[in-house]
Amino acid sequence: MPFDRRYVSLLLNGVNYTDEKLVAPSSVGIETGKTGADWQQTLHQFLLNWMDKSDFITVNTSGSTGKPKQIQLSKERMMNSAFMTGKYFGFKSGQTALLCLPCDYIAGKMMVVRSIMWGLDLQLVPPTGNPMANIDQPIDFAAMIPLQVANIFEQSPEKFGLIKKLIIGGGKVDAQLQAKLQTIPTECYATYGMTETITHVAIKGLNGEHQSDYFQGLSNIQFATDTRGCLTINAPRLSEKLVVTNDIVDLKNTQQFEWLGRIDNVINTGGVKVFPEKIEAKLEELITSRFFITSFPDKKLENKVVLIIESGKWIKEKINVLKIDLKQVLSKFEQPKAIYFIEQFEETPTKKIQRQRTKGKVKRFNL
Repeated sequence: MPFDRRYVSLLLNGVNYTDEKLVAPSSVGIETGKTGADWQQTLHQFLLNWMDKSDFITVNTSGSTGKPKQIQLSKERMMNSAFMTGKYFGFKSGQTALLCLPCDYIAGKMMVVRSIMWGLDLQLVPPTGNPMANIDQPIDFAAMIPLQVANIFEQSPEKFGLIKKLIIGGGKVDAQLQAKLQTIPTECYATYGMTETITHVAIKGLNGEHQSDYFQGLSNIQFATDTRGCLTINAPRLSEKLVVTNDIVDLKNTQQFEWLGRIDNVINTGGVKVFPEKIEAKLEELITSRFFITSFPDKKLENKVVLIIESGKWIKEKINVLKIDLKQVLSKFEQPKAIYFIEQFEETPTKKIQRQRTKGKVKRFNL
């Protein structure tokens, strides 16, 4: 079915706007041109693209697992995604939603589409580190990256009392952040998905009565694994083709799975396969700086496990303390054979760590 733009309306900050007013950015408080902020420019451009005669939207991928690229997504399938999310969370017309992610990427775009589809009152704020800084009204639904959530805890934790439901995506929720989530009334959920699946296809509760180790698929989505043990996604309302991922999972059933790690990151060391993401989870309480586990070639082991920390070079005493701690929490084959330090990790535009590029630039420190 071709996309029909005649029915587009959007509730912004309590005021309903239709096609004609949305085309004029000033009428909805969006500044463009030299005075407009980048996030305002991209929001307005998306609104224009959404209402044009094309059945497709061009979207940028984040580049976290490869080079960033542009792909075309069907507007009809984007509406299907918005409907599935709304059904899962029980959206109702007039509820408030917070747009605090830029519309350069799919996450921000889909918050707008969900608001159009469900009649949500979309509250606009700049996509800053602490998007709740100037919010003083209840928010029924919001989407943020882990860094934004962490910043709210540091700067204005009382603001969580205003958020009813929060999805957290675009990065890993580490053990420290998840522990903090247990102290707030907000229902928090991790998401699993990618640009190709039009954001999330599965949800996992992070706190309260909804907390789980497994991702739950949205309606009409079926999961399986291929011969590598990697997740495949059958989502006919979102993609014409079977989506084959590089994510190794423990499949509970066709609608639930536990994420184990990326097959690209699996390390074969001394004939034993180890999962960097699992090792990292064990180290989150030990290292306050950003870090990740990877490997370098080794004549004896084929590949040796190494730890890369985003920091200036530590003093020897501090390293020795860490080495003792590592032996207490890691198995023999999980033990890093070397620790490297680098001042700044390489990142994607959405602040995800680019492991391969960082690994290529690391300055090695021989223990």
